[in-house]
Amino acid sequence: MARKITIEPVTRVEGHGKVTIQLDPQNNVLDSRFHIVEFRGFERFVQGRPYWEAPVLVQRLCGICPVSHHLAAAKAMDVIVGVGPDGLTPTAEKMRRLMHYGQMFQSHALHFFHLVSPDLLFGVDADPAIRNVIGVAMKFPDLAVQGVMMRKFGQEIIRVTAGKKIHGTGAIPGGINKNLSVQERDEFLKGADPMNIKKMIEWAQAAVNLFKDYHKKNKDFIDSFAAFPSNHLSLVRKDGALDLYHGVLRAVDADGKKILNDVDYQDYLKYVGEEVRSWSYMKFPYLKSLGKKDGWYRVGPLARLNTADFIPTPLAQKEFEEFKAYTNGKPNNMSMHMHWARLIELLHSAEMIEQLLNDPDLQGDKLVAKGTKVKEGVGLIEAPRGTLFHHYRINDNDQIEMANLIVSTTNNNEPMNRAVNWVAVNQISGKKEITEGMLNAVEVAIRAYDPCLSCATHAIGKMPLEVTLVDAEGNVVDQKRK
Repeated sequence: MARKITIEPVTRVEGHGKVTIQLDPQNNVLDSRFHIVEFRGFERFVQGRPYWEAPVLVQRLCGICPVSHHLAAAKAMDVIVGVGPDGLTPTAEKMRRLMHYGQMFQSHALHFFHLVSPDLLFGVDADPAIRNVIGVAMKFPDLAVQGVMMRKFGQEIIRVTAGKKIHGTGAIPGGINKNLSVQERDEFLKGADPMNIKKMIEWAQAAVNLFKDYHKKNKDFIDSFAAFPSNHLSLVRKDGALDLYHGVLRAVDADGKKILNDVDYQDYLKYVGEEVRSWSYMKFPYLKSLGKKDGWYRVGPLARLNTADFIPTPLAQKEFEEFKAYTNGKPNNMSMHMHWARLIELLHSAEMIEQLLNDPDLQGDKLVAKGTKVKEGVGLIEAPRGTLFHHYRINDNDQIEMANLIVSTTNNNEPMNRAVNWVAVNQISGKKEITEGMLNAVEVAIRAYDPCLSCATHAIGKMPLEVTLVDAEGNVVDQKRK
């Protein structure tokens, strides 16, 4: 008789999800799926609201990456108020960039030190009682402190740019509502250790070295685990540099051939489609030129380093060159190398924060630009987890009448399912005994993508309603589905 393994909930990720694996009588895998079991309808919630509320409203999608939604929506509203993606004042753009790099820094630190490091430091098969952040704090206290302080530093950057650490209001259509004072700047440039940018750069470099050292000792695992060819998509700067705040859309295939060659993201609907499947509240995006079957792609740190030509900060560029040399300049299709790429971005973010803090434009007083209003706008940003799309249309009363969000984790939906299936087939299929370590390996594959499941739960069509009537003994008396 066939049987089903269910992993619920998937742990050490943001949001709620489960994995189901169907096995035949010999424990061979028949099917595997990564299900998103919660639903948030923000694309509907914002309809009817004034457009200027969008940057504040949509970030309620998530408490982990609200800055990304805040800025993506603000960038879309810049287009609607006639400023466009390139029309901000220098002070406004650089304040937003500082906010964004603070978000990238704190999110990457949180993910690596709190969510991923237990699997690397203790092993995938380790006792779950110690394979957690508390176990890390007990055995590796210095690392735990670094993770906490790095996240705190990034959150403080967000506080002084957005007004609050979570769900701030700093970005408004056409600009920002505050600049950075000299006193606020000096808190980060000249603060006592460890709360200064020099220490953060030092710790970020150490984190990269930590992963590289682990990789040398565990090369077979890191290189082969959940590795498979894919397309990759991200924003890049117009000169091909890594740019996490703004740019043009580029996509490459598994061999590095360009599929999208630096196109304007205002036209994203020409290039990106979305498929719906009945068993998930996440959509499945794909590149239209390749079709639903072959057009799926990865986003996030790995994809960004695969699409970019260089990184415009010196320490991260040096690490980038080593990263690219490992695959002889070809795209890196190894899922566990996502952590390596993420830590290079952690270092890059720290370097960018230092550059921005030393820029006198942050003390400027020209905060908002104005233009001629239009009805529709698209805002894209590279969120910690990957490319984030926000698209809005307004009516004559300045109310939002259409919103479409393609969230980073949604873009990674198909690759995460393929990673789950890789583990199921390679580590579970045909085994007589299914161990806890095998099931954790499934979660390890998912964690490599740092999914934010709350952000990604959107649906097209109707959400089913199920009512089950159960008697006092637990027997199902009746069930209706609408």
